[in-house]
Amino acid sequence: RSVYDDQPNAHQRFMEKLDACIRNHDREIEKMCNFHHQGFVDAITELLKVRADAEKLKVQVTDTNRRLQDAGKEVIAQTEEIIRCRVQQRNITTVVEKLQLCLPVLEMYSKLKDQMNVKRYYSALKTMEQLENLYLPRVSQYRFCQVMMENLPKLREEIKEISMSDLKDFLESIRKHSDRIGETAMKQAQQQKTFGTSLQKQNNVNCGRNMHLGRSRILEAKNEMTLKRTLEEDDEHEEEVLTVQDLVDFSPVYRCLHIYSVLGDGETFENYYRKQRRKQARLVLQPQSNMHETVEGYRRYFSQIVGFFVVEDHILHVTQGLVTRTYTDELWNMALSKIIAVLRTHSSYCNDPDLVLELKNLIVVFADTLQGYGFPVNRLFDLLFEIRDQYNETLLKKWSGLFRDIFEADNYSPIPVANEEEYKIVISKFPFQDPELDKQSFPKKLPMSQSVPQIYIQVKEFIYASLKFSESLHRSSTEIDDMLRKSTNLLLTRTLSSCLQNLIKKPHIGLTELVQIIINTTHLEQACKYLEDFISNITNISQVTVHTARLYGLSTFKDARHAAEGEIYTKLNQKIDEFIQIADYDWTMSESDGRASGYLMDLINFLRSIFQVFTHLP
Repeated sequence: RSVYDDQPNAHQRFMEKLDACIRNHDREIEKMCNFHHQGFVDAITELLKVRADAEKLKVQVTDTNRRLQDAGKEVIAQTEEIIRCRVQQRNITTVVEKLQLCLPVLEMYSKLKDQMNVKRYYSALKTMEQLENLYLPRVSQYRFCQVMMENLPKLREEIKEISMSDLKDFLESIRKHSDRIGETAMKQAQQQKTFGTSLQKQNNVNCGRNMHLGRSRILEAKNEMTLKRTLEEDDEHEEEVLTVQDLVDFSPVYRCLHIYSVLGDGETFENYYRKQRRKQARLVLQPQSNMHETVEGYRRYFSQIVGFFVVEDHILHVTQGLVTRTYTDELWNMALSKIIAVLRTHSSYCNDPDLVLELKNLIVVFADTLQGYGFPVNRLFDLLFEIRDQYNETLLKKWSGLFRDIFEADNYSPIPVANEEEYKIVISKFPFQDPELDKQSFPKKLPMSQSVPQIYIQVKEFIYASLKFSESLHRSSTEIDDMLRKSTNLLLTRTLSSCLQNLIKKPHIGLTELVQIIINTTHLEQACKYLEDFISNITNISQVTVHTARLYGLSTFKDARHAAEGEIYTKLNQKIDEFIQIADYDWTMSESDGRASGYLMDLINFLRSIFQVFTHLP
C-alpha cells in the first residue's frame, strides 16, 4: 500500500518484484521435487501394491461380512424374539400387578352381590364399607371402579328400602299374632302362679288338717280345679315352654336396626319404629263393641295387650336404644289409663256374676303377667276393688232371685223328719240344736220350715262366691275377712231383708205363714254366730281380732219379725172385721133364744185356732 502511495508507477515495479519472487519459489520447489522424486516413485509403487492387497482385503471383508450377516440373521431374529418376550414379560408382570390390585376389588364386589342375593344386607354394608375405604382407592384410576363407586349409593338405598319393607312385614305380623304371644305369656304366668299356690296350699293342709269342714271343701274344690287345669294344659302340645323368641322372628328388627345404624340413620329408624308401635298400641287398646258379652272377648283383648308389651320388653332388653325404659313406661301408662277406662265401661254392662268373676281372674292373670315383665300394675288391682263392688251387686241380684224362689217354694210348715237319717241330713245343712226335741221319738217335726236350711246354705254359697273374687288380689287374710263380712252384711241387711219384707207384705201370706216366718227368722238369727265362725274358718282369722267386723243379721231378722208381727196384727183385725161385716143378725128378735150367734161362734173358733198357732212363737 505504501508502494502505491509513495511512488508513481509503483504498481509496475511491484508486479515485477512479485514475478521475481515467484520464479525464485518455483526454482526452490523444483529443487525440492527433484530431491524427493525417488521417494515419491517408491511410495507410488508401494501404494499400488497396497491397493492390490486392499482389493484382496476388501474381497475377504466382503465375504466375511456376507458370512457374518448370514450368521447374524438368526441371532438378530432370536434377539428380536427375546426383546419381544421381554416386553411381553414386562407387560404380563405389570398386568399381574394390576390384577393383584383389582382382583380383591372384584372379589369383594362379587361377594357384595352374593350377599345381596342371599339377603345378608348387614354383611353387604360392611363389604361396601371395606370397598370404599380399603380396596377402591387403590385402583381408582380404572373406569370399572368409577362404575362401582356410582353403584354403591344405589345399593345402599336398595338395602334401606328392602330392610324397611321387612320391618313393615314384621310389624304387620306381630300385630296379627300379638294375641297368641299374649295368650302364651299369660298361660305361663298362670302356670307359675298355680304351681306356687299349690305348694302353699299343700303346706297349709299339712299345718292345719283339723280346720273347719268348709275350709276343707274349698281346698278340695280348688285342688280339683288346679289338677283339671294342669291336665288340660299338659295336653296342649307343651305350648307352655314356648317363648316369645319361638313365636316371633325378630331378625327383621335387628337387621333393620343394624343397617340404619351402619348407614348413620339410626335415629330415623328409631322414630319410625316408635311411631308405628304407638299406632299399633292404639289399635290394640281399642276394644270390640261387644267385648262385654263373652269372656273370650275380654281374653282376646288382654292377650293382644300382653303380646304387644311382651314384644316391647323383648326389644328393650335385646337392643340398645331402639326402645328405652322411659319410652315403655310412658307407653304403658298411656295404655293403662285406656285399659282402666275400657274395663270400667264394659264391666258396667255385665250382669252375670260368673262373667264378672272370670273377668276378675283374667285381670289378675293379665296384671301378674305384665308385673313379671316389670310393668307397674297397682292401678289394675285398685280397679279390681271397684269391680268387686259391682260383682257383689250382681251377686246380690242373683241371690235376691234365689231367696224369692226359696220363699215361693216353701210350704211354711215345720219340717217333718221320719227317722234319724233324715234328721241328720237337716242338721248337716243347718246348725240346729234343741235338747228337748232330741229327747222326742221319731217321727217328729223341726220348728223351722224348709226355707231356713236353704237360706242358710245359700248364704254360705254367697260367702263362697264372694271369696272367689277376693282370692289372688294380693290382700291379707284380715282384709279378705273384712271384705267377706261386709258383703255378707249387705246380703243380710239389704237383699234378704228386702225379700223378707216383700214376702211379709204379699197378700196370699196368711196368719199361719206369718207365724212360721217369725219362727224362721228366730232360727236364722241364732245361726248368725255360726256364719261368723264359718267366715273365720275359711279366712283363718280369729273373731277376737280388733278390726274384725261383725254380722248385722240380728237387726235384719228382728226387723223382719217386727214387720211380721205388725202384719199379723193388721190381718187379724181385718179378719175380725170381715167376720163382723158378713154376720147376719136378727135385729127384730124380741128376746134372746139362749144361744150365741153362729157368726160369733165361728169368730171365737177362728181366734182359738189362731191363738193355738201363736203358742209356737218363741
